[in-house]
Amino acid sequence: MSRHFTALLTLVCAAVTLAPASASATAKPPAEVDCTQVKCIALTFDDGPGKYAGALLDTLKKYDAKATFFLEGQYVKSRPAFAKRMAQEGHELGNHSYKHPNFTDLEAGAIRSEIKKTQDIIKQVTGVEPKLLRPPYGLSDVPTTEAATEFGLPIVLWTAGSRDWATKNEAAIKKQTLEVAKQDGIILMHDWVKQTVDAMPSIVKTLQSRGYHLVTVSTLIKQHNLQPGDVFPVPDGWT
Repeated sequence: MSRHFTALLTLVCAAVTLAPASASATAKPPAEVDCTQVKCIALTFDDGPGKYAGALLDTLKKYDAKATFFLEGQYVKSRPAFAKRMAQEGHELGNHSYKHPNFTDLEAGAIRSEIKKTQDIIKQVTGVEPKLLRPPYGLSDVPTTEAATEFGLPIVLWTAGSRDWATKNEAAIKKQTLEVAKQDGIILMHDWVKQTVDAMPSIVKTLQSRGYHLVTVSTLIKQHNLQPGDVFPVPDGWT
């Protein structure tokens, strides 16, 4: 072995030995946001994964914002890559039925089937089991709450909506979302509405400039200690 090669090998070994540990080995998980101490809001997206979910995830990643996706089992099956990415990037996955029927029109067994099929496909695709249920249309009755209890799921509705499904107008979606935004708010949106996804960079930047931490629903409601079958927030007129 030549003297020059031996010297080079020694330098390489020294460099490897002295190199700092990789970021993955030393990085600490981000501290969980305490919404009793800071201003929080939860953006939630129903009916997905929609075909524009990739662009939405790019925006959320860019601004270090978290969201909750209430997924339909049929679309998790047809767009598994988006569901996997949602889980991998720290977003929350919730159950929004398999094919979006009105639960109040179904027998108890059919409700349980819709919930179970969605739980199963999300777990199969992402490795994550949803901890929250949002019934289609936000409609719930006794068989729905009983099924939610059976699967260990609180029912999460919303404090206000973006009305994106109705307007499909970027400026209107932004205006509505920012008008109804409030501390500890849960905002209903849809990732299949292209105008919503297009408006998200501006919406996220504006909310953050107003001091909001964009967090998952479970982070937002942690203080309420919801139990399976509980409905939150309680709709007007309920006791």
